[in-house]
Amino acid sequence: MAFSLMAASSLTTSFQRKTPIRCSSSSSPALSSQPQSIHFDLKTYWKQLILEINQKLDEAVPLQYPDQIYEAMRYSVLAQGAKRAPPVMCVAACELFGVDRLAAFPTACALEMVHEASLIHDDLPCMDDDPSRRGQPSNHTVYGVDMAILAGDALFPLGFQHIVSHTPFDLVPESRLLRVVAEIARAVGSRGMAAGQFLDLEGGPNSVEFVQEKKFGEMAQCSAVCGGLLAGAEDHEIQRLRRYGRAVGVLYQVVDDILEEQSKKLDYTDESKRSKGKSYVEVYGIEKAKEVAEELRAKAKNELEGFEKYGDQVMPLYSFVDYAADRSFSFETSS
Repeated sequence: MAFSLMAASSLTTSFQRKTPIRCSSSSSPALSSQPQSIHFDLKTYWKQLILEINQKLDEAVPLQYPDQIYEAMRYSVLAQGAKRAPPVMCVAACELFGVDRLAAFPTACALEMVHEASLIHDDLPCMDDDPSRRGQPSNHTVYGVDMAILAGDALFPLGFQHIVSHTPFDLVPESRLLRVVAEIARAVGSRGMAAGQFLDLEGGPNSVEFVQEKKFGEMAQCSAVCGGLLAGAEDHEIQRLRRYGRAVGVLYQVVDDILEEQSKKLDYTDESKRSKGKSYVEVYGIEKAKEVAEELRAKAKNELEGFEKYGDQVMPLYSFVDYAADRSFSFETSS
């Protein structure tokens, strides 16, 4: 069952700021440890939001005709272990400006639909050819390539439809929704995530920054920006959210690559042992990748300093940065 909206909305004020907003990271298995200067329970905030988002996604993608397509859609959208980072970031960015999270939920669900659609297509044999996702068989492994393609194709427009048909107009004017739809379309299109996947297929060491920014930075950037747009943020605030989200999205993936390579216990100090591939680790080595991650973390937090006037409401976005660099807890929830 979902938690109550009243209880959920109180989470953003259920902490104390011990110092001015200049947050340092908690200890990370991939990055150097720094003292933590801000206390905010992101785990509780995130896990409870997941419960509500999961319920809304279940309602948004009901099982209906044609059953096979909807079963494939639901398999990915309602997958166990999904972190729901795009919708949570969207809600957090909307709440930053004091707007009720009810205004953000339809767009948050749409972002998750779009995100899952992109993962379904990325896993296809003609793309990244991944047989599993989050420890479970990929969509095409279970339903076949044909149904997986259709499921992804169906989720993209369903997301846009859900925004238009479910956003409460008393909270969000139609003009803001137009900007939200345009932002998501840009992020997934030929100059966004699709461009990143194209260059990912082409390969080459010179493409790593572009691939990381487009495949991983775009979704986080779009999520943060959409939350701000829904709330009526000023243009200069939207640009800060754009730069913040892009940095967080790439940071998450860079740290993922570092942790993966460390788990393999390979020596990447020797350039001859590096495969010139698709990650900063493979291209530049672990130490350089760590430097990139630290720079991204600092950049993201620097952008958030422009929101100090909103007080404690910025804390979820600060904590997102440290979570991207520190995977010390799980967001697994029970229904």
